[in-house]
Amino acid sequence: MSFTSIRIVTDDLDGLVAFYEQVTGQRAERPAPVFAQFTGPGATLAIASTATVAMLGGALTPATNRSVFVEFEVDDVDGRFAQLRLEPEHVVLGPTTMPWGNRSALVRDPDGNVVNLFSRPEADGAD
Repeated sequence: MSFTSIRIVTDDLDGLVAFYEQVTGQRAERPAPVFAQFTGPGATLAIASTATVAMLGGALTPATNRSVFVEFEVDDVDGRFAQLRLEPEHVVLGPTTMPWGNRSALVRDPDGNVVNLFSRPEADGAD
């Protein structure tokens, strides 16, 4: 088995895509008007309109996640966090060195999903 992707279903595809373009620093691939994806060396983050899951009878509800992090390893947590220029209500945890050594900043995307920007100690060196 091969892990392929995580997909976020949203009512605001363009808004969510714009946020993740800013976070990742890359343009989304848009193979269809109702779907976008970001493909990196570790995984793919897919973002889809609710129109893509209409046949599932409400099994997925946008903007209701309270248990999953979307995580991106970055070279400079503090710099990437500063570039986002988020309103305070979208910041879960500003840049912090975690007890296990990773440097992390946790923010909410426009749908409320928690996004962890992190770097490992050897990549960042921040305390």
